[in-house]
Amino acid sequence: MIDPDAVLLPWLDRIAADAGPLSLYDAHTHLGANDPDGYKQRPEELLAVLEHAGARAAVFPMHEPDGYPPANDMVLAAAAAADGRLVAFTRVDPHAPGAVDEARRCLDAGARGIKLHPRAERFGLDEPVVRDLVALAHERTVPVLIHAGRGIPALGRHTVHLAEEFPRARLILAHAAISDLAWLWRVLPAHPNVFIDTAWWHPADLVALFALVPPGQILWASDSPYGLPVVSAGIALRCALEAGLEPEQLQLVAGGQLERLLAGEDPVDAGPPPGPPPPVHPLLERVGANITAAFGRSIARDDPAEQIELAKLACAVGDDVPEAPLYSALMGLLELYEEHLAPPEGGQRFPTAMRFLLFALTVSRTPRVPLPDRLAAPPPTRDEADHA
Repeated sequence: MIDPDAVLLPWLDRIAADAGPLSLYDAHTHLGANDPDGYKQRPEELLAVLEHAGARAAVFPMHEPDGYPPANDMVLAAAAAADGRLVAFTRVDPHAPGAVDEARRCLDAGARGIKLHPRAERFGLDEPVVRDLVALAHERTVPVLIHAGRGIPALGRHTVHLAEEFPRARLILAHAAISDLAWLWRVLPAHPNVFIDTAWWHPADLVALFALVPPGQILWASDSPYGLPVVSAGIALRCALEAGLEPEQLQLVAGGQLERLLAGEDPVDAGPPPGPPPPVHPLLERVGANITAAFGRSIARDDPAEQIELAKLACAVGDDVPEAPLYSALMGLLELYEEHLAPPEGGQRFPTAMRFLLFALTVSRTPRVPLPDRLAAPPPTRDEADHA
């Protein structure tokens, strides 16, 4: 099986070469083996993918239908054994008896934040126990990371009210805050203790996030094991550069701001958002539109081959145009997807090769960001290596 990290690392290296060293600190990773969605991740697996990116991470349990205390203890132990590369967050279910006591127990044991998942645990942020948990975060000056992606109603207004009531709590809306980004960006400058993480896949959402939200209120995140840190960082930071972030702002997003929050320090004000970037050329829009359609068909468990072929045809602009290297890189990513497409591995919903497709989508939406000087040749697959 091909390793997307190895193939896509040159894209991240190019960003670091232009912006300066990136002290990557992932705001959103998981450990666990009992999530009903079938995904799993052991501490050694998380540390391995972080090592590929040269990153550290905040980590918390995956969904645990039978309760969180044992899972919280597992995450605390993993963080304690990781030599500073992991920082534990406690996850609690507000419906469970003693949720606030469990959060306090874990914070006393070394956790540096709280994770809430309104979708998995089916609660709203207007529930009294949620307010009590945010009050505890205010008391301890720690982050509360809240699922704000698909599968939930809007929750931004309750987040804003809680942020106003508890200014020392650092509220992080996950997954590019897609549940509320349409309006939330307008009020974020007045709420400096509300942050958004980048654990999301579509560059339309991420470019909008970086264009409209103050950069000091955005935190890079991979959502591992659902996202790989190298791939996620490449996607998010390309979108940040396309939106117009400066190197100092990029470094803050990549990990500098999270490090301050985990240390209980005040966040850095990195200035206003840059505003919308120039529009993408219609020929590139054709590539991105077909890739998005292909991904949609994959989500619906349908065959995306026709949309992939259309995306490849849209890359055939000729070798005599200035943008030829960009279209060539896009074609290479689409071919990597086709060549290494295989059924998803144990428990995963999407095949590993899907990461090449999503990276191609991002490249199609970020034409102002430089390409790597040299694109990595794909390493041999496991089967090829065995027969070499």
